[in-house]
Amino acid sequence: MGLRSGSRRRLDPEAQTPNQGVLGRLGAVRRAQQITTYGVGSMVAIGDQSFLVSGLDSWKVGQDFDIREPRLESDLGVRGFHLPPASDPPAGDGVRVRRFPTTYSCQGCGALKPYSGFSAPKGRGHCGECDRAVTPSRFIVACAKGHLSEFPYWEWTHRGQEATTSRSSDRCRMKLISTGRTASLRSIVIQCTCGKKASLEGAFSSKEMKRLGIRCEGRRPWLGGDAGQPDCKESVQALQRGASAAWFPVLRSALTIPPWHKALMQLVMRREHRRHLVGKEDARIAEYALDEGWLADGRYTPTDIIEAVRTLEAAEREEDADPESADVSELADALRIEEFRQLSSTTEDIPDNEHFVCVPADVTADSPAVPGVEQTMLVKRLREVRALTGFTRVTAPTPSDPPGRRARLHRGGVSWLPAIEVIGEGVFVRLDTDRLRAWEATVESQPAGTRLQGLRQRHLKMLHDRGDTQPQSPVSARLVLVHTLAHALINEWSLDCGYPAASLRERLYVSDEMAAFLLYTATSDSAGSLGGIVTQGQPERLASSLESALRRSCWCSADPLCMEADASGTDGLNLAACHACVLLPETSCEMNNILLDRALLVGSPELGITGYYSQADE
Repeated sequence: MGLRSGSRRRLDPEAQTPNQGVLGRLGAVRRAQQITTYGVGSMVAIGDQSFLVSGLDSWKVGQDFDIREPRLESDLGVRGFHLPPASDPPAGDGVRVRRFPTTYSCQGCGALKPYSGFSAPKGRGHCGECDRAVTPSRFIVACAKGHLSEFPYWEWTHRGQEATTSRSSDRCRMKLISTGRTASLRSIVIQCTCGKKASLEGAFSSKEMKRLGIRCEGRRPWLGGDAGQPDCKESVQALQRGASAAWFPVLRSALTIPPWHKALMQLVMRREHRRHLVGKEDARIAEYALDEGWLADGRYTPTDIIEAVRTLEAAEREEDADPESADVSELADALRIEEFRQLSSTTEDIPDNEHFVCVPADVTADSPAVPGVEQTMLVKRLREVRALTGFTRVTAPTPSDPPGRRARLHRGGVSWLPAIEVIGEGVFVRLDTDRLRAWEATVESQPAGTRLQGLRQRHLKMLHDRGDTQPQSPVSARLVLVHTLAHALINEWSLDCGYPAASLRERLYVSDEMAAFLLYTATSDSAGSLGGIVTQGQPERLASSLESALRRSCWCSADPLCMEADASGTDGLNLAACHACVLLPETSCEMNNILLDRALLVGSPELGITGYYSQADE
């Protein structure tokens, strides 16, 4: 996928003349990255320049939706999904970017000013005075509502003095000087020709910004210079331009399950066909299917076509959900409940089941029992649609974030979202309900209950600090157990079957009626569907890998500190969990590596905690 600037045109390599309507190509990223890493509102470093990905309003996409997933469309209140535009016409014209930050510094004379003020030769990022390269500002400021601004160098240097006309005059020019004495911010000094100067020490303190009267200006440069929200009262946080906290995607995903998994349903949902089918009489539908040749090979009958169309019509009549009203936990929402039911039942491996095949593991009289597991299903084929719904800055998103904290992808009037579809395979594991409930009753009266209560209170505090006036936490012994077990198995499988941990993902199903997880390889690269994960779901392999995973979880190289920790991780939202034992790559965990505890999984006699798995199970 190409990234294009609005100020340059792409040159035809043969004619060496600008192609009308085609902007200059600056760089490229993969389409999947446009959802997870370099989405709308994020910064992209291209060479020695820095750019901001523009809003969906600037994307050039066709009328036909690239991806359809009715369940997810209804949940998000959109009409469909588009893939990020490809890099070259006619496949696409890329994605527009804007220069950000616009403040640059010269590596020679140290001048600190807007990029346009350097009088650089066209196409060269050099200072017009000393002919040395200029680089974008290393620092920016953002607020918890997603607003983004240039670092306030003038205000920082002049320590809260009122800005005057001298700020933009020749008598008040800024310079960035790096003394090199230390590696800290103290060695970076901003000097003004009026005589004021100050180091950047303390610039990352929001309290210092507030003391100087520097507040959020409500700018949304990815949507344009006139798209700000000047009434924002949030304090600002200084960030390094390339910091991960500068952009966190808010993703929503769904599996394609019956009846949408069938090739026939995918066929009638295509835009060029649905307008001839939806709302039409049975005879007209059968006639259209005959004209299109759908009945020629005997694969489908007129009744099959009509039933598929009526199913699509029924889905479109359902009231669209409010995309801003998310449940406390996505692990138990309507999408997950539907998926849990389908994953718990059999969907045969037949040609028409194009995107979902789920069958029981091969259990024989000689198969070993898998302790603590009630059901194992082999998902030999699955399709997941992942959509970018918004983003946050400064802190990672949570399902219960207030709507105003998630930044918008467009100004309005856009009825679609960017998404990708990935094909893979997986294993669905459902825990033993009776054993789980008996264990839960025991845990509440043990020290583990006190630990969980502390974890829940810290989670509630975190939600409250982020602006949730009525926070609700999903923290429970069941959730922490299921989540930790999923992590332990992913780590084990990455060692056992050769898949990198970053190519495996978890999908949790947790409520009063659900306690299960799906481990799958929904990835767009070559590790997506090789058959190795499905094999791990067979009783012999699962029992062996579970035993090994539990043995590894009993001990961590950071013990006893790890096991005995009352709080660890971000905001203290983990217990016995660290990078040496159960934490995973960020792409693998859907909860940002929080709410984990090995003690609930394997127990701790020293702490008086009984794990779901006793020593007899190992």
